[in-house]
Amino acid sequence: MARRLRIRELAVLAVSMFAVSAANAWAEPLKIGYSDWPGWVAWQVAIDKGWFKEAGVDVDFEWFDYVPSMDAFSAGKLDGVTVTNGDALVMGGSGTKNTMIMLTDYSNGNDMIVGVPGIKSLKDLKGKKVGIEVGFVEHLLLLNGLEKNGMTESDVTLVNTKTNETPQTLASGEVSAIGAWQPNSGQAMKQVPGSTPIYTSADEPGLIYDVITVNPTSLATRKADWEKVIKVWDRVVKYINDPATVDDAAKIMAARVGLKPEEYKPLIAGTKLLDVAAAKKVFVKAKGFGSLYGSSEIANDFNTKYAVYKDKLDVDSFIDPSLTNAQP
Repeated sequence: MARRLRIRELAVLAVSMFAVSAANAWAEPLKIGYSDWPGWVAWQVAIDKGWFKEAGVDVDFEWFDYVPSMDAFSAGKLDGVTVTNGDALVMGGSGTKNTMIMLTDYSNGNDMIVGVPGIKSLKDLKGKKVGIEVGFVEHLLLLNGLEKNGMTESDVTLVNTKTNETPQTLASGEVSAIGAWQPNSGQAMKQVPGSTPIYTSADEPGLIYDVITVNPTSLATRKADWEKVIKVWDRVVKYINDPATVDDAAKIMAARVGLKPEEYKPLIAGTKLLDVAAAKKVFVKAKGFGSLYGSSEIANDFNTKYAVYKDKLDVDSFIDPSLTNAQP
């Protein structure tokens, strides 16, 4: 008899347990996956300087290779993850709900198609092999460049290659060009002396936006914390863009990825970091690459055309500009 609780006692216990669980949930840090891209390595500045604590938000940044970061997010192990806008849709197409709430940057030259010596333009690739991770962002970059040069994908032969393996693939002589982002593209050029970029993201600004996309439940329950994260990001961008502090920022970022500061500064230059004011402009709904909406619609077309996922998505449902727009 002593083990039997009355209904009222059970109700009180349930409420108490819920309160404890809720308190524990709020006590947990926001878990954000980030990886080796300058616009995301930039978060290291805020991490090392304790700016999240100053802002009153507990954040745990977890370091991943890029694709595993998406896998961890899809498995529910992260509140948010740093990805391209196109890959946010890729996760959505596979059933992972997510909401892009902030922009970190757009690629301004760090994503590139690199040709071996003798390959000086995309037109020189006709009939040749290109090492690229099919269905990912460099594939989109290649197609964009081919189209601008009056070519199609059928003019080249794609060799499906993981992005972090492209330097070795280019050095092997198996392909005439590769598609990769920094630092992989830079490593490829080091391994193959005389190789050069023949088309980069600087040729189509806004083709590749980089974002933090978040779990909708985390967004709904911890909106104030996410607003603080965005505020910290604005501080990061201003620190990196300030000539008086960029050297310190480069030192911090370079240390995260095992490079020297002088090696890392050019990578920063190939990334257009977006502060809150700049992000607000990109969040305006419009067609074309000047808008996150327009760029994402183009990525949506690409993803369905190449069977990354079957049916086109409602792009608007993956974008929430309200937290960025609420910033002063």
